[in-house]
Amino acid sequence: MARCPGGGYAKPVAGPSTASRVYLSFIGLGLALAGGLFFALMWRSFQRARAVEHWPVVPCVILESGVEDRQIDPNSSPEYRFKVSYGYEWEKQPYKGNLVKLWGSGWSSGTAISDAYVKRYPEGSQQECHVNPENPQTAVLEKESKAPGYSLWFPGIFVVGGLGMVVGAWRPRKQAVHVA
Repeated sequence: MARCPGGGYAKPVAGPSTASRVYLSFIGLGLALAGGLFFALMWRSFQRARAVEHWPVVPCVILESGVEDRQIDPNSSPEYRFKVSYGYEWEKQPYKGNLVKLWGSGWSSGTAISDAYVKRYPEGSQQECHVNPENPQTAVLEKESKAPGYSLWFPGIFVVGGLGMVVGAWRPRKQAVHVA
């Protein structure tokens, strides 16, 4: 044992075991991978929203507008979603679309959302569609939200924190305990 400057002796302390380092590394990598996955998904959503923003706008006519329902099994409640069909032209070619947004219409337990869309897009009404110039068979009535791009910091915290756990688990420790 070595003598400390303030008196007493310094006794070396064993660092974390290899098993604990491996365990922390797995936990850290798991957090980093989960954060990375969500980061990638949110980035992709943001990129799609930015792409739709630059698609050309063309006039379209709502051909069909209504509420679709389904019941998965007899014991479950029915679910509803907005169903739409519209016609538009791109480079003098007629097309039919059925998407409100790229992700389509989501199912819900009530008809309030679907009814609002039916009022907003009644049959026979003139609307504007955003057409994908690279694939004109894809058109949407509404742009996507860019909110995922503004929230990328959140999964980024898990990536940085998880990688920090791995680095911290394997960083050499130089500690001594002072014994009086």
